[in-house]
Formats: sequence, structure tokens, C-alpha cells
Amino acid sequence: MREVLLGADPPVALTRRAEASLAEQRETDAPDTVHLDGTVITRVGNDVRWWTWAGYRANATLAATVPSVADPLQRPTDCWLRLRENLTSADWRTAREHVGENLVLPDVDPRAVRGLKFSAALPESLAVSTVAARLADFEGARAVLDTPVRFQHST
Repeated sequence: MREVLLGADPPVALTRRAEASLAEQRETDAPDTVHLDGTVITRVGNDVRWWTWAGYRANATLAATVPSVADPLQRPTDCWLRLRENLTSADWRTAREHVGENLVLPDVDPRAVRGLKFSAALPESLAVSTVAARLADFEGARAVLDTPVRFQHST
């Protein structure tokens, strides 16, 4: 999706309406959510989002890995994760420096543990670890952390 917003053509045939919609998205949304050289952190009022375009699993891993800047009440999406509204660029640099090579397993919703086959037969900590390991995307999270970040403020 990120590459398409940056101008790549999707590998499918598009209708004229889809082409027009895509052109509109590239013109209106892309400047605020994608950057050729890395990821984007946007601030619109109190809403601060890190547009990673990395997918849910990588974003859940990132949220757990940088808890000092991630909004604890947010639910990551495929495209972005919400950061704390009082985030500064200095806070961001500090959080990034503290990550180093240490990625963290994502937080697990208790409903996901209950949905695990044979969860009743497993110790809770093992069930939680199993689900967290399945949710994690360390490769995707590392790739995002290794790219530059651009801060954008909108009014």
C-alpha cells in the first residue's frame, strides 16, 4: 500500500473509477502519511500517529517495544500506531536509542489466549507466550526501526 501511495502501480487491472480514486489518495493522503525515504510521524492536534505501513503484527511488536512513546490505550492497525500525544522528537530519539537490538513480544488480548487450541490444558504464561510469539513480526518491526523517521505537524 505504501509503495502504491508513493506512485507504484498495483499489479492488477484497475477500473477508471479505481484509477481516479487512487490518484486522489496519492494527492490528498500520501503527502501526510508516506515519505520516500522512511516512515512518517504525524501530529494533528492531539492525535500522533506513526505511519509505518508495516502490517498489524509488526506494529503490535513495535508498540510493545517502545512503550514509553506508544499510546497504551491504542490498538495498532496495518498502517499506523498511535503514539502518546505529548511526544517530542527528543522523547522519540531516547526511545529509539533504548531499543537497540531488543524487540519485545506484543501484548496479548486475553480473548486470543482463550481461543488458543488446548489453552485450558496449558499454564497461562505458556499460553500467553505462544500467542505472543505467533503475533510477533520481528523482521518487519526491525525493518521499520532501521528506517529514518520524518516528523510532520498539521493544523
